[in-house]
Amino acid sequence: MIKIAKYLNKNLILFINANNRDEALEKLVDCIYQDGKLEDRESFFQAIIEREKIVSTGIGMGVAIPHAKLPGYDEFFIAIGILKKGVDWQAIDHSPVRIIFMIGGPDDKQTEYLQILSGLTLAIKNEDLRKKLLTLNSPEDIVKLFELT
Repeated sequence: MIKIAKYLNKNLILFINANNRDEALEKLVDCIYQDGKLEDRESFFQAIIEREKIVSTGIGMGVAIPHAKLPGYDEFFIAIGILKKGVDWQAIDHSPVRIIFMIGGPDDKQTEYLQILSGLTLAIKNEDLRKKLLTLNSPEDIVKLFELT
């Protein structure tokens, strides 16, 4: 089983005040860009939005996993957004989203990508972990939580 902590970086963990999905996505993409992970902020943001148009990445339980795979990237990264209040994401269970895991990375490493998704899904199914995530208020504590998972 792949360790999610391997893809985390405290600089990519954000506590977000947003009124809607696109505002939350924009803030996370800006954070990733400012950390130097994106060569082209706009194409990554557009890829994320296009993916949402296909089907919502709101997977239920207050969680969304927006993602984009683009050519020219060597490694995957995961940014985490914790929303102060839930926003409508057109999630499959219709519940507002408060936790966002944004995945970005290469378009040619499908196996690794599926392992990341699988690891995240397992973690998200753990109700205690979801509740704990919403109580933490430092990026370091969130990384630590995933290191123990």
